[in-house]
Amino acid sequence: MEQLIWNLLGYLAMPMIFVAGFAATALFACMVLDLAGIEPMADYD
Repeated sequence: MEQLIWNLLGYLAMPMIFVAGFAATALFACMVLDLAGIEPMADYD
């Protein structure tokens, strides 16, 4: 049973690190753009 738990934790670690890193990078980029006062591009109709 213990081996199953460690295997599960091991296989879940890499995707969770990847997702957390992606979210942190996106959040940081949004904060920098907001502090720099950069607005989204206008829609072209």
